[in-house]
Amino acid sequence: MTLQPAVYLVGAGPGDPDLLTVKAQKILAQADVILVADSLVPRQILQGVRSEAEIIPTANKTLEEILPFMVERVQSGKSVVRLQSGDPSLYSAIHEQMQALQSAAIPFEVVPGISAYQAAAATLQVELTVPGLVQTIILTRISGRTEVPDREALASLAAHQASLCLYLSARHVQSAQTQLLQHYPADTPVALCYRLGWPDEKIWLVPLGEMAVTTERENLIRTTLYVISPALKAAPARSRLYHPEHSHLFRRESSG
Repeated sequence: MTLQPAVYLVGAGPGDPDLLTVKAQKILAQADVILVADSLVPRQILQGVRSEAEIIPTANKTLEEILPFMVERVQSGKSVVRLQSGDPSLYSAIHEQMQALQSAAIPFEVVPGISAYQAAAATLQVELTVPGLVQTIILTRISGRTEVPDREALASLAAHQASLCLYLSARHVQSAQTQLLQHYPADTPVALCYRLGWPDEKIWLVPLGEMAVTTERENLIRTTLYVISPALKAAPARSRLYHPEHSHLFRRESSG
């Protein structure tokens, strides 16, 4: 692919360069300018970029400072990557970036990435939707600086007892645990996943009743994902998809 003068909103994944999509790798390898959320994206993600590429860290910048960089570089005929952690569709603040780019008549493209909950499930070697146990995954956060609508309060979501992946909540873990315990049993397993995909990645598997104390003991204040799910201690289960008694368009039911 050949990059055009445009902004490419690229998902960097959770931190492991091997989890970049092929498309993301190709774009990074050609980009003229890369604006990187350096507090959330490890340096190794940039290992394949051009030596002459302009790399602009953005951890200490506001949108009002970042946007002129993108607009000016594209207008001067350059390809610009806005490198986001995880997947741009989740907690990446690209909504306002896209609106601003549209207002400035700057073309852009969104390139998805692996999200932390997917990396967590892979590392834990679990499926978060186990037949007969849980078939729903909820991706959410607790209210903090960014308010969560009342209808999405954590306690109400916990009532489903689904596989719940809790982002951006380590600083409010005691409140989160209290709300989760309104519906999940105290022995529900929780994976505390710190800096997934980074060289210093750590994961703790504890009962829900120990979620807060473990967070505080390990001083996990950011870059932490919680996976709360009965699937983390699932008994053997069998899906219908590959069962010999299950027929579909491509396979007839076995006669036994």
